[in-house]
Amino acid sequence: MPKQNYASGGKQPLEKRISQLQKSGLKYLIMDVHQEATVNLVYDGSGRILDERVLATQPQPLLEYIGGIKGEIRLVFEEGTQANWLYDLLCTKVKQVLVCDPRHNHLLKVGNKSDKLDVRKLGALFRSDMLKPVFKQRLAHRNLRELERNYSTLVKDTTRMMNRIKAIYRGRAIRSSSNLYCVNKRQYWLGLLSDLGIGLRAEHLFKALDYLRQLRQEARAALLKESHRHKISRILETIPQLGPIRVAQIMAIAITPDRFRTKRQFWCYLGLAVVTRTTSDFGIKNGQPYRRQKAVSTRGLNQNHNHDLKNLFKSASAVAAAKAGPFQKFYDAQIGKGLKPEMARLTLARKSQRSPWECPATFVPVEMRQTGTRGAVYGTREEAYGGADRESAATG
Repeated sequence: MPKQNYASGGKQPLEKRISQLQKSGLKYLIMDVHQEATVNLVYDGSGRILDERVLATQPQPLLEYIGGIKGEIRLVFEEGTQANWLYDLLCTKVKQVLVCDPRHNHLLKVGNKSDKLDVRKLGALFRSDMLKPVFKQRLAHRNLRELERNYSTLVKDTTRMMNRIKAIYRGRAIRSSSNLYCVNKRQYWLGLLSDLGIGLRAEHLFKALDYLRQLRQEARAALLKESHRHKISRILETIPQLGPIRVAQIMAIAITPDRFRTKRQFWCYLGLAVVTRTTSDFGIKNGQPYRRQKAVSTRGLNQNHNHDLKNLFKSASAVAAAKAGPFQKFYDAQIGKGLKPEMARLTLARKSQRSPWECPATFVPVEMRQTGTRGAVYGTREEAYGGADRESAATG
């Protein structure tokens, strides 16, 4: 008997599977993406496997493979290193793209593990609607996101370099002051180090610090320039304690309020939501169920959140509570009601995060409220948050 021509990992002849892929109808395409190769699995609407093959993680083979699949295609793969690249490559070629959060796919950790087993388990979760999607932004917002990451990374590198310099003097019982990093005091501080080796190391660290500071200013200017291309930035900068940098970071990370159904979902994203636990909530009385009157146990704030945004709003609320303004009056009122300071700051942080997305009239500049020109200046909500996308399309 002649040997059949099988594709890698398949159980049906290649010709038969190709004919099945070219039939119209709903198809689920599951991908397990790695650096060199991607495992592809195709289901039909009834859950029957139509094709399974391994392709190189390159644009041409992936596009050719999807081009050979007819009908409505729903694509799913996990968030990872290549997720953004793959999303941009295939989002216009299929009906639906779902990028899922791998931290919620606990079924993949059960039993044996391999690429082909993972892609089958991921397909089962997808067809059961048990995957948690990850938000993917548009290209114009992604440019802002990358510039924000560039600026934040340089800020962290600058802080790390300053700590290294300070540790040199602290380790030799030399008390440093605020002018340790000043350029005009550089020779004074280097003269305090008698050892040749440590002096040369400190000199190199100072040079690296100067270069990082220059890069930081360039990254800051690029970030602000990109954020001002979005019309909503002019509204957000009128909110107390939200300067241009904080506004740019909020826009880069949160992207749009339409991601969140209500403010409580945004609280979870910021790490400001209180985790509660209850059990044995119901009982039976006279043959009828009833709900017990039990106090809800709290377990602190949620741990799964965006740490950068939480630090941003925590720092903004701390400054707002210390400086005169509407937020300080609100904070003092909460303290006057007997609320603990940490709970008052949490309430203030929650209140401050509502303002950027609701954009109430109290935070619109006074001259615009008096003349009623907010709609004429900023347009609709969609125009305010998506202005840079149309500018990119017009210039592209």
